[in-house]
Amino acid sequence: MASDKPQVIQKQQRDASSKLDVIIVGAGLGGLGAGISILLAGHNVHILESTAEIGEIGAGIQCLPNASRVLISWGLEGYLSQHSTAPRLCNMIGWKGNKLSDMDFHEYAEQCGTPFWDFHRANLHMGLLERAIELGATLTVKKRVDNIEYETGAHGDSTTAIAVCADGTRYKADLIVGADGINSKCREILLGHEDPPLLTGDLAYRLLLNTQDMIKDPELKSMIEDPQVNYWIGPDAHAVNYVLRGGKLFNMVLLVPDDMPAGANTLAGNVEEMRALYKDWDPRIPKLLNLCQSVAKWRLMIRPGLDPTWSHESAAFTILGDAAHATLPYLASGAGMSLEDGHVLGLCLARLTSKSTAEKKKVLEVYERCRRERTERVVSRGNRQQYLYHVHDGPEQQERDRQLKEFGAFNGKGKVGKAQYEAAGLRVEEDPLAWRWGGVGSWLITYICEEDVERRWREVEAEAKSAGYRDSKESVRAVL
Repeated sequence: MASDKPQVIQKQQRDASSKLDVIIVGAGLGGLGAGISILLAGHNVHILESTAEIGEIGAGIQCLPNASRVLISWGLEGYLSQHSTAPRLCNMIGWKGNKLSDMDFHEYAEQCGTPFWDFHRANLHMGLLERAIELGATLTVKKRVDNIEYETGAHGDSTTAIAVCADGTRYKADLIVGADGINSKCREILLGHEDPPLLTGDLAYRLLLNTQDMIKDPELKSMIEDPQVNYWIGPDAHAVNYVLRGGKLFNMVLLVPDDMPAGANTLAGNVEEMRALYKDWDPRIPKLLNLCQSVAKWRLMIRPGLDPTWSHESAAFTILGDAAHATLPYLASGAGMSLEDGHVLGLCLARLTSKSTAEKKKVLEVYERCRRERTERVVSRGNRQQYLYHVHDGPEQQERDRQLKEFGAFNGKGKVGKAQYEAAGLRVEEDPLAWRWGGVGSWLITYICEEDVERRWREVEAEAKSAGYRDSKESVRAVL
């Protein structure tokens, strides 16, 4: 049965006694998303961005149904549907060009109630930026936050945080949210020491092709006319491509072993060097790469879970997105997790009834319970996909391809459960095409932030009530 389409959230009105001043550090996808959700909850939002202009680099981005659900609930469906492509299939292809399996995105979207969308990153970013401004966000550029300080209120019941910028300016808030990406200064401020992201051994070549050049070739033309997501998987490398901007652009990402010098995260790539890496692959790939004039090279890094907490003990500072849990792009879920983080934080802040530290602590406790385990699972499965996509030809590759085929036999049968897979000798989560029900689709793409917040909020309240009951019994015993 298909999930219900999400309702568009209306902006909450609240009085000064519970209206927080919130500073968000970073105007990327996660920071703008958090801004939208927190503004909808009725609070004030000021976004500090370190660069001179607010914009987004990169090329294509895939949004799974769990992420498009969030975007729709923020009132962005009209804008984003004009800038998105809704691919029909996801194809898994051997590196020599042999089709291994596929997934019907439209069928899964019907089950989830929300679509698979592909965007140019800049279009998604602009939609978020315009919505945040429409809802009342203040944005200030050229403000790099170097430190965070704290002040306790006169009555000791609430702490405010101060963002200290490199130019000496200071901004006070009831809550500061660090959304400053994978090279996060906010994470290091929270930890109190340097904490660089971890290398994964892979890098990505990212390129955009003009589809006018592709349409001249009958073999490539079909890729534009029937938009699909294609994954070629092979020894130590894979390639992904899909259509953007209604067929005007063709996005391609090539994932290969990391050979970048120490300290470099983004470089201009050498087109000839890139082509040489794929010269023996499916002939369609060299044909596409011959249309490429320039390419950027990105080092792929991750951030494992941050223990024991994402938040400062004062409840005046927390982090989200890549600053907390950067993942490999192999599950197409990095941006989606950042959007979910921001939405969950806003949903929790919508329940706030005062500015007290106790109230803010409750909000951040629920926020982390909703997000920590889920994002750790995404990082872990992204690492698993790195292995599955890059096995060398041989027994492991043959086993992977067998599983792709056998899990693929359940295509077109609606939402498939654990018992159905087990009856066929298959185990859930072992499907190498991870978004299908036999992979992690049952918990990844079906996630609904509102339901998780409701469940965790009740959980935290029940625990507090139980603790209060135990404390009162202990007090009675002490008196007796």
